[in-house]
Amino acid sequence: MKIFITVILTLFFAFSVSAQKQAEVIVTSTFLRASPNTTSEKVQTVQKGDIVFFEKGQDANGWSFVSVADRQIKGWIRKDTIGAAVKAEKINASLEPKVAVPASTEGNTEAPPTVNPPKAVPTPSDPPEEVIRVETEEVNLNVRVVDDNNRSVKNLNQKQFEVFEDDAPQAISSLTTVEVPIINALVIDNSRSLRSQLEKIIEAGKILVGKNSPQDESAIVRFVSKDKIEVVQDFTKNKISLNNALNNLYVEGGQTAIIDAVYLAAKKVEQYQKSRKNDDQKLRALIVVSDGDDRASTNTEEQLFNLLRQTNVQIYAVGFSDNLGKELETSGTSRQEKAKNFLTRLSQETGGKVYFPDSIDELAQIAADISGELRTQYLISYIPTNDTRDGTFRKIRVVVPEGANKEKRIAITRTGRTSAPK
Repeated sequence: MKIFITVILTLFFAFSVSAQKQAEVIVTSTFLRASPNTTSEKVQTVQKGDIVFFEKGQDANGWSFVSVADRQIKGWIRKDTIGAAVKAEKINASLEPKVAVPASTEGNTEAPPTVNPPKAVPTPSDPPEEVIRVETEEVNLNVRVVDDNNRSVKNLNQKQFEVFEDDAPQAISSLTTVEVPIINALVIDNSRSLRSQLEKIIEAGKILVGKNSPQDESAIVRFVSKDKIEVVQDFTKNKISLNNALNNLYVEGGQTAIIDAVYLAAKKVEQYQKSRKNDDQKLRALIVVSDGDDRASTNTEEQLFNLLRQTNVQIYAVGFSDNLGKELETSGTSRQEKAKNFLTRLSQETGGKVYFPDSIDELAQIAADISGELRTQYLISYIPTNDTRDGTFRKIRVVVPEGANKEKRIAITRTGRTSAPK
C-alpha cells in the first residue's frame, strides 16, 4: 500500500490590537519639527488631509510626538496645530488569521484536504482603533518690514513681531527669514491703451524672469476683454520658454477686463500651490501691469477681493493710468482716479506694492525693485485664537518695535483673511 503523508501546519497568531489614536489634519500647512520648539529644524510639512499618529507617552510643553507617512517619519507637532476634535468614529481593526504554507507534497497524487481556518473574533478586550477628524486653521503671512525711507529692514527675530487678529494678540508658531521659492504670474494688459508701452513692459517682464532663482516658477497671462484672457505660458522654471511667451505678446482691441484677469490668475496661483506637496510653502505673487481701467468684467470688485481674502497671494501692480480721462463720471470720480484707487487697493489688501511710473523708462528699476521686495520678506505662521469656522472676515495687523535709534519700522502684510466655512 502506498502511503501518502501530508503534513499541514496551520498557525494562528493571537492579535493584540492596541488603541492607536490618529488624526486627519485639516490645515493650510504646519510642520513636524526635530524637537518641541518653533525654531527647531523642520522635519516634514503636514498639510490638509495628512494623517498623524500620536506616539504614546510623548508630550512636552504643548507639543506632541507623532509620526506621519505611514509612521515612517516622526517629529514634534504643536497640540494647538491639531486642534479640537469635531467628529470621531470607531473603526474595528481588521483581524485576519495567517495560515502557514503546507509542507511539500511532491509525489503525492491526492490533493491535500481543505482546511478552513476559523475566523478570529474580536474579544471585548480588543479595543477598537479610534480615528479622530480634526479641524484647525494655520494662518500664513508674508510680511515686509520697511523704515521711514521705504527701505527693507532685515535680521529681525520672532520675538520682535506681534500679530493681532481682530485686535486680539496671536501666538506666532513659526517665522522664516530665509529666502523661499516663489510662484508668480505676470498678468499683462494687452489692450490698445497700452500699445505704446508694450515693448518696455516686455523688457521689464524679462528682467523679472531673469532674476528668478532655480526653484522659482512663473507663468505669463495676457488679457484684453473677458473673452480674451489667455495663459500664454503655464508655470515653469524654464526662462527661455517664459521669454518666448513675453516676445509673443501683442495688442488688440476689446473692453478691458482687469478684474476677471486678476481673479483667474489669483485662483490659478493658489490652486497650483495646493497641487504641490513640497516640504515648504512657496511665496505666491501676481505682478499686474495695466492702466487699471476695468470696462467689462463678469466678476465684481467685491467678488475679487473676497477671493483674495481667502488666498495668500500678494499683488504688485504697475499702473499706467495717466492717459485716462480726468472728467468726473456719474459715480463722482474720474476714470483715472477710479483706476488708481483700484490698483492701490489690490496691492494694499494683499500686502504688495503699487507703482505709478512717470516715465516708461522707470520700468527696469521697478522690475528690479519688485524682485528685491519678494526676496526680503518674513514668513509668519500663527494658530488663530478664534477657531470658529464661519466664513467671516478677520482683520490682521502686524507690529514691530522701533529700531535702536528710534527708527520707525512698518510691517506690511495683507489686511485680513476670511475664515474657512464650516
